[in-house]
Formats: sequence, C-alpha cells, structure tokens
Amino acid sequence: MRLVIQRVTEAKVTVEREVIGSISKGLLVLIGISGEDTRETADRYLKKLISLRIFEDENGKTNLSLEDVGGELLLISQFTLYANCRKGNRPSFIEAGAPQMAEPLYEYMIRKAKESVSVVESGSFGADMKVSLVNDGPFTIVLDESTL
Repeated sequence: MRLVIQRVTEAKVTVEREVIGSISKGLLVLIGISGEDTRETADRYLKKLISLRIFEDENGKTNLSLEDVGGELLLISQFTLYANCRKGNRPSFIEAGAPQMAEPLYEYMIRKAKESVSVVESGSFGADMKVSLVNDGPFTIVLDESTL
C-alpha cells in the first residue's frame, strides 16, 4: 500500500462536472493498493494515518493529529502510485492491485475510516476524477512500507 497524504484547508473531487466529495480542514489521501495488500494492511495504514501528528498546535509545532483538530478526510483511489518507470518512458502498473481486489479494499478503507473520523468523503473507484485542493503548508507525506 502507498498513501500520499496532503494536509489541506479544502479539497474536492469531481466526476463528470459533479462534485462527489469535498472537505474543509483535513487530509486529502491518494491511496495506491498493491496486489499484496489485505484488510490487515489497510487497518495498519489507517491507524497510522489517523494518528499522524501533522497539524499545528497553539505554538506552531506539528503536534496534533486529525482527531485532535476534528479534521476531515477525502480518500481517493489512485493506482498510478504504483507506476514503475524503470524500463523505457511508458509506466507499467503491474504492481498495482487488480480492480476486482483493489476496489473492495478501497471501499473497506472508507468504511473503517468512518468509524474514527466524523467526515469522510471519497472519490469514485476507476472513474476519471478531477481533484482540486488547497495544500496547507504545503505539507505532503508519502506513507509506504519504507516509511511506516
């Protein structure tokens, strides 16, 4: 699994000119699912995501979690996070999870996130989405096996 986490003041996702998800202060998370990921993997990443202390406290230190600030989540599936560009100039996506296994895991992550976060919005798996955001900081973190 690979997450690109962006602290935002606002973010939204649009499909066919219709906003299907939007948040104010919180985290926009691009989710890449590999063929090896499981619900246990998703649980581990969600626990870390929700607990990350990347919001500023009263002293300007990044010391508060999403939960501490009452932040919102926008979760977007993005298989391109598993692009392999080692050979040639055309990316290969063979490391990304097949849609029939990745989509249920993505939906599982949305359901599980809603157990801990009051506002959870999401994109549409496999859709041509337009994502816009105001990155706060900017503050962006990549979370994968090397950084978890």
